[in-house]
Amino acid sequence: MDYLYVKALHIIFVVTWFAGLFYIPRLFIYQTEAEDKLEPAKSILQTQFKLMSKRLWYIITWPSAILASIFGIWLIYLNPVWLEQPWMLVKLAFVLALYFYHGFCQNIYSKLQKDIIKYSTFKLRIFNEISTIILFAVVFLVTVKSAISWVWGVIGILLFGVLIMLGIKLYKKIREKRSWEKK
Repeated sequence: MDYLYVKALHIIFVVTWFAGLFYIPRLFIYQTEAEDKLEPAKSILQTQFKLMSKRLWYIITWPSAILASIFGIWLIYLNPVWLEQPWMLVKLAFVLALYFYHGFCQNIYSKLQKDIIKYSTFKLRIFNEISTIILFAVVFLVTVKSAISWVWGVIGILLFGVLIMLGIKLYKKIREKRSWEKK
């Protein structure tokens, strides 16, 4: 298969993998928030969120992760010199971190399917941003390669993380002042 076709397929499955990783923590948050509802709303919502999570997780997210990795390995096979590039090694470290994040999502998913709620919605909102930080890091690494200083790159990612955390705290204050469910 032509290199560009493999690259296109890799990018497509990376995008769908991230889509799943962006949405699954939102479903975790909604399912956790449903715990505070009165019956029958609580049961109806939790049943629906479990079904949505299962479909997202096993029909989109896991297959996308596997296919993105297969096509990524294929790209490296077609162009092994990339493994000599420092930016690629850093990118692969972020991909490994993404798999750890994916595994942690699997753990939360499994617990929520059994009605075990271990994390608050605030912690889940913070957790939700980890994949965003990884996405920014990987996209910048792949795009600018060695054109950016590693020091500035690390500082940029840290500042981006701080901005996300400040945004989450601001959102929490807004939610505490005004319920989204009120008319």
